[in-house]
Formats: sequence, structure tokens, C-alpha cells
Amino acid sequence: MSTGITLFAYILANAIGFNAVLMALVLGVVFGNTIKLPDSFSPGIKFSSSLILEISIALMAFGINYGSLAKLGWQSAVVVAVSMTLVLLTTKYLAKKLECPGTTGWLIGFGTAICGSAAIAALAPKIVKNKTDIGLALAVVNLYGLIGMIAIPFITSEWLSDVQNSVLIGASLHAVGNVAGAGFSLSDSIGEMAITIKLGRVALLTPALLLFGASLQKNPDNNTTRAQLPWYLIAFLVISIVFSFIPLPPPLLSIIKQVSNFLLAIAMAAIGLKVGLKSLMRAGKKGLIFGGIIFAVELIIIAGLMVFLF
Repeated sequence: MSTGITLFAYILANAIGFNAVLMALVLGVVFGNTIKLPDSFSPGIKFSSSLILEISIALMAFGINYGSLAKLGWQSAVVVAVSMTLVLLTTKYLAKKLECPGTTGWLIGFGTAICGSAAIAALAPKIVKNKTDIGLALAVVNLYGLIGMIAIPFITSEWLSDVQNSVLIGASLHAVGNVAGAGFSLSDSIGEMAITIKLGRVALLTPALLLFGASLQKNPDNNTTRAQLPWYLIAFLVISIVFSFIPLPPPLLSIIKQVSNFLLAIAMAAIGLKVGLKSLMRAGKKGLIFGGIIFAVELIIIAGLMVFLF
């Protein structure tokens, strides 16, 4: 079922120019809330939303390259590291104060700070009990990523320098696609530099995943059980380190990325099948408000750092 939905999602997403992973999630929610599935589908849906998700996360690690950090100037590296750290600390604080439902706030903040959907997918199995949290977090982060991709170049193109635009776009927008869309809409040079800065953020996914996940498990308000690192995080860590020093050929990397995205889409379709629209709507308003606040905090932090560093 999940695979069939994903294939349909890819066809539809390619036709309208939409993100296939998010489309799979949306279609999963639609099917799950309009069709009563037989109980015999439950084992397959559970398998897709757990093990398939974990495999897709492990495969993501092949795209992590710590060499990207070395390409950043020290000012850009400071902006990336400081803004990411402060956004994650703000996320932990505000998620509790604003009573963002379940683990949704943590997922939204983590996705905002690092790399959107991929970051959410990587953190989710470690902390999430209610799959609705994942669907809501993905929807919120992709919405604000799209808004930022359109709004930031429109607002800043005339009064920020090329370097400042590159740093703001690369250090703030949620997904690599958002960064590319915003950066290259201004100029090729801004796009290329913004992508480099964004890849520096992506390279920090591994340490952020380990540290942020561990801090949440130590949180007394978190009901998850503290345990050893799951296999997929160990695999993620090992793969990301090894293949930062032993780069794979670009064609092979492209194939691995496509496989990872397809498996992630299957997992999102399965998660969507288990999401109840009523619970999603109840949590949606707080999730949207929280996502907007976190994105605004991130932009303010980056702007403040740029005033002193550029």
C-alpha cells in the first residue's frame, strides 16, 4: 500500500513540480482518512514507517561531507554554528513554554535549524511515539521553507550585499532546494555560496542529531526511554565519517540519494496512513505558530551575527 501511494506521489509530484516526499505524506493522510484499510495491511504499514524509515536515514549519511565545513570562511562558520546552537536551545525552551503538542516542537526546531525534512526524519525515530507529530512537523517546516524561499530574496535583494544574502539564505532556509531556489534567483554566485553554507549546516546533522537527541532523552518532561544509540544512528555516524574522507563517484552518490528519497517517501506514506486528521487539525495551529516563531528567531539571530561579522 505504502509503495503504491509513493509511486503515485512521484508521478503527481513530477507533474506539478512538488516535493515527492511531502506528496507521499499528504496522499497517505488522504487515503488513511477516506479508506478503511484491512487489518492485514497493518504489519506492512508498521514495517514501512519504522525499518524502511531507518534504512532511508542511514543512506542519507552518504550525502554528508565534512569537507563542506572546511570551505566556509570563519565568519560563515561562526554564523552557522552559533545560529544552529541557539535555535536548538530556543526550541527546547519554547516547546515547553508554548505547550507545542507532543514532540512536534522539537522536530520543527530541529528541521528549521539544520536541513528540513531530512533532519526531522533522522530525529523522529529516536524521540517520537505519535506519528502525527512527524506529519505535522514536515508540513510546517516545508511551508515556512517555501515562504522563506520566496520572501527573503524579494525583501533583501536591494539592501544586502551578495555575501550577506548568501549567508542569510544558506544559514536560514530549511531545505537545500529552498536555498538553491532563493540563491540562484538572485545570481549564480549567491546561489553557489549559499549552497556551500547550507552544506556546512547539513554536515553538522550528525553531531546535532547525537547531542540534541541525547539532551531530549535526559529531559524529565520527555517520556521516551533513555537507551543506547539505535543501529541506524550508528550506521549514519560511521558512514558520514568514512565517506567524508573516501568520496564516492557522483553518479553513485546520485543513485544512493534517489534510493534514500524513495524509501523516505514510502515511510512518509506509511506514516500518513496512520495520521488521524482530527488530531492533526488540533495540533496544527500550535505547530504553525511555533514554526513561525522559531523561523523568526533564527532570522533575527543570523541578522544579528551578520551585523558584527560582515
